[in-house]
Amino acid sequence: MSGHSKWSTIKRKKGAADAKRGQIFTRLSREIVIAARTGGGDLNSNFRLRLAIDKARAENMPKDNIDRAIKRGTGEDKDAAAFEEMILEGYGPHGSALMVECVTDNRNRTVADLRHAFSRNGGNLAEPGAVGWQFEQKAYFSFPASTLSFDSSFELAIEAGADDVLEDGDNIEIVGPVDVFKTLSDALGAAGVKPDEAGLRMIPKQEMDLSADQILQVLRVVDSIEEMDDVQNVYHNVSITDEVLTALESE
Repeated sequence: MSGHSKWSTIKRKKGAADAKRGQIFTRLSREIVIAARTGGGDLNSNFRLRLAIDKARAENMPKDNIDRAIKRGTGEDKDAAAFEEMILEGYGPHGSALMVECVTDNRNRTVADLRHAFSRNGGNLAEPGAVGWQFEQKAYFSFPASTLSFDSSFELAIEAGADDVLEDGDNIEIVGPVDVFKTLSDALGAAGVKPDEAGLRMIPKQEMDLSADQILQVLRVVDSIEEMDDVQNVYHNVSITDEVLTALESE
């Protein structure tokens, strides 16, 4: 996870000025649809839906859009497209491993588009399981260190069942088993912490060390794939160095 939170912060700052608002809303809507379809439309009992709606509100998504997405997910909107989740695996530049989470209404189109994106960027789409073994799904939180001290964060996280707590510059990251996600979220909420990132992530078991130029090539491929309409998240196994973060900030 080296450098991940800083990289995410840089992307958010740059994206605030040039991100396509419609694309962001489309991605958030699909996340709400899937959450409502799998767990129902009640925010009190469907924690995944509550998290998806919190993300949507943070992006100032209109309430009507949120309500329509919930209805599509619960089946109240009979004309809604049928979305499905899928995870595709691939190799990026320099042997890097990528996991791509998608929500799509056309599986064949998404696979074809991703295969083209990988090959265009010097990689290739892989068979299921080819790189997945290098990752594990974890509960993940990131928030400013100014919100809660590292010692307090460590104590809170370990008591809630977390595996690890990291201080990455101005940010604190908490990682734990999937089944303690809600416990960790509730504990952070009770402490007055509002994470910049909170969700289930595919985290590499071991990161790959590359040169600065090679890392930048991988990250640009990740950014390119993330811009695709059907893509929700892209995870990689490359360690991001301070040199690369400085270069990204100056772009």
